[in-house]
Amino acid sequence: MNKKIEVLIVDDHSLMREGLKKLIELEDDIVVVDQAADGKEALEKLSMKEPDIILMDINMPNMNGIETLRALRDKGIKSKVMMLTIHDDREYVYETMKIGANGYLLKDSDSDTLVDGIRRVYAGEKFIQPSLLKSIECRTESNDKSEDMITSLTKREYEVLILIAEGLNNRAIAERLFISEKTVKNHISNIFKKIEVNDRVQATIFAFRNNLKKL
Repeated sequence: MNKKIEVLIVDDHSLMREGLKKLIELEDDIVVVDQAADGKEALEKLSMKEPDIILMDINMPNMNGIETLRALRDKGIKSKVMMLTIHDDREYVYETMKIGANGYLLKDSDSDTLVDGIRRVYAGEKFIQPSLLKSIECRTESNDKSEDMITSLTKREYEVLILIAEGLNNRAIAERLFISEKTVKNHISNIFKKIEVNDRVQATIFAFRNNLKKL
């Protein structure tokens, strides 16, 4: 029997926690192993057992989600963290990803998006709700450094960056551009160096921040 993805839900509303639990456990491969009403309670539970995924709200009493995220990363807790919140402000996305969140979803996301996000984060991907990315207001102006970074990209690297921002994985990018996955990986490595990012989420945010469009 395959191991189930273990999830800890952290939210100050008991109805939200119970609703999420029932929704998540409709899936055969995911189980909610515990719940916490705020960051302090979550850290206490995490000291005893680290689940695969922490699904956490931002607005909570005593210790909010951002403070909790920072604390658990400082403590070296390895669980992957998905923020589940009402905040669609991109600054919250930037802040939580910078601290070490692995995913960011809105509470109005549908069940398919939630479950897909959990599975993808468990598999090692970063995940931002696609509809949130599309709604992020893009800055029309870019600073000189960003412009230089964009100019340094080859046409193919630019195309790959756009597809990363659209949420495509390496295989899908390879199929779209009729190239090998190895070539895609090489392009991504070069892109990350040129635009000075460490992962796909940061690359996605770079693309949206600079209002990059398809060629």
